[in-house]
Amino acid sequence: MTSESDRKKELEHRERILRQREVELRLREMETDIYATDAAFHQTVKHQPENFQKPWMKKLILGGKLFALGVVALVAVRIASVLAGFIIVGALGWMSYKLFFESKKTNL
Repeated sequence: MTSESDRKKELEHRERILRQREVELRLREMETDIYATDAAFHQTVKHQPENFQKPWMKKLILGGKLFALGVVALVAVRIASVLAGFIIVGALGWMSYKLFFESKKTNL
Protein backbone atom coordinates (compact mmCIF):
# COMPACT_ATOMS: atom_id res chain seq x y z
CA MET A 1 0.00 0.00 0.00
CA THR A 2 2.74 2.44 0.88
CA SER A 3 4.75 1.51 -2.15
CA GLU A 4 1.75 2.17 -4.35
CA SER A 5 1.15 5.57 -2.78
CA ASP A 6 4.88 6.32 -3.00
CA ARG A 7 4.80 5.43 -6.68
CA LYS A 8 1.80 7.70 -7.25
CA LYS A 9 3.51 10.54 -5.42
CA GLU A 10 6.68 9.99 -7.44
CA LEU A 11 4.67 10.04 -10.69
CA GLU A 12 2.84 13.21 -9.66
CA HIS A 13 6.16 14.81 -8.72
CA ARG A 14 7.68 13.89 -12.09
CA GLU A 15 4.60 15.16 -13.95
CA ARG A 16 4.79 18.43 -12.04
CA ILE A 17 8.48 18.82 -12.90
CA LEU A 18 7.79 17.97 -16.54
CA ARG A 19 4.95 20.52 -16.75
CA GLN A 20 7.17 23.15 -15.14
CA ARG A 21 9.95 22.47 -17.67
CA GLU A 22 7.45 22.67 -20.55
CA VAL A 23 6.18 26.01 -19.28
CA GLU A 24 9.72 27.34 -18.92
CA LEU A 25 10.60 26.15 -22.41
CA ARG A 26 7.49 27.75 -23.89
CA LEU A 27 8.25 31.00 -22.07
CA ARG A 28 11.80 31.00 -23.47
CA GLU A 29 10.43 30.40 -26.98
CA MET A 30 7.96 33.26 -26.61
CA GLU A 31 10.71 35.51 -25.28
CA THR A 32 12.91 34.79 -28.28
CA ASP A 33 9.97 35.46 -30.60
CA ILE A 34 9.33 38.79 -28.93
CA TYR A 35 12.94 39.95 -28.96
CA ALA A 36 13.82 38.65 -32.41
CA THR A 37 15.97 41.18 -34.27
CA ASP A 38 15.44 39.75 -37.73
CA ALA A 39 11.78 40.72 -37.89
CA ALA A 40 10.64 41.71 -41.34
CA PHE A 41 9.97 45.41 -41.80
CA HIS A 42 7.48 46.54 -44.40
CA GLN A 43 7.27 50.18 -45.36
CA THR A 44 3.65 51.27 -45.63
CA VAL A 45 2.36 53.91 -48.02
CA LYS A 46 -0.91 55.75 -47.66
CA HIS A 47 -3.15 54.93 -50.58
CA GLN A 48 -4.63 57.95 -52.32
CA PRO A 49 -7.05 57.38 -55.18
CA GLU A 50 -6.60 59.23 -58.44
CA ASN A 51 -9.71 61.37 -57.98
CA PHE A 52 -8.81 62.31 -54.41
CA GLN A 53 -10.87 65.24 -53.14
CA LYS A 54 -9.86 67.55 -50.37
CA PRO A 55 -11.52 66.97 -46.97
CA TRP A 56 -13.37 70.28 -47.10
CA MET A 57 -14.81 69.31 -50.49
CA LYS A 58 -16.20 66.08 -49.01
CA LYS A 59 -17.78 68.03 -46.16
CA LEU A 60 -19.24 70.54 -48.62
CA ILE A 61 -20.80 67.75 -50.70
CA LEU A 62 -22.18 66.08 -47.57
CA GLY A 63 -23.63 69.40 -46.36
CA GLY A 64 -25.26 69.95 -49.77
CA LYS A 65 -26.82 66.51 -49.67
CA LEU A 66 -28.16 67.16 -46.18
CA PHE A 67 -29.59 70.53 -47.23
CA ALA A 68 -31.27 68.95 -50.28
CA LEU A 69 -32.75 66.23 -48.09
CA GLY A 70 -34.15 68.89 -45.73
CA VAL A 71 -35.70 70.83 -48.63
CA VAL A 72 -37.27 67.65 -50.04
CA ALA A 73 -38.68 66.79 -46.60
CA LEU A 74 -40.20 70.27 -46.20
CA VAL A 75 -41.76 70.15 -49.68
CA ALA A 76 -43.18 66.68 -48.95
CA VAL A 77 -44.74 67.90 -45.69
CA ARG A 78 -46.28 70.92 -47.43
CA ILE A 79 -47.77 68.78 -50.20
CA ALA A 80 -49.09 66.25 -47.66
CA SER A 81 -50.73 69.01 -45.58
CA VAL A 82 -52.42 70.55 -48.64
CA LEU A 83 -53.63 67.12 -49.74
CA ALA A 84 -54.91 66.38 -46.23
CA GLY A 85 -56.77 69.73 -46.24
CA PHE A 86 -58.46 68.86 -49.56
CA ILE A 87 -59.48 65.44 -48.21
CA ILE A 88 -60.90 66.95 -45.00
CA VAL A 89 -62.84 69.65 -46.85
CA GLY A 90 -64.15 67.06 -49.34
CA ALA A 91 -65.22 64.72 -46.54
CA LEU A 92 -67.00 67.54 -44.69
CA GLY A 93 -68.76 68.64 -47.90
CA TRP A 94 -69.87 65.11 -48.68
CA MET A 95 -71.17 64.60 -45.12
CA SER A 96 -73.07 67.90 -45.16
CA TYR A 97 -74.59 67.01 -48.56
CA LYS A 98 -75.70 63.64 -47.22
CA LEU A 99 -77.14 65.16 -44.06
CA PHE A 100 -78.84 68.30 -45.38
CA PHE A 101 -79.38 68.24 -49.14
CA GLU A 102 -80.10 64.69 -50.12
CA SER A 103 -83.83 64.02 -50.38
CA LYS A 104 -85.26 61.55 -47.99
CA LYS A 105 -86.99 58.66 -49.67
CA THR A 106 -89.42 56.55 -47.77
CA ASN A 107 -90.11 53.08 -49.03
CA LEU A 108 -93.59 51.80 -48.18
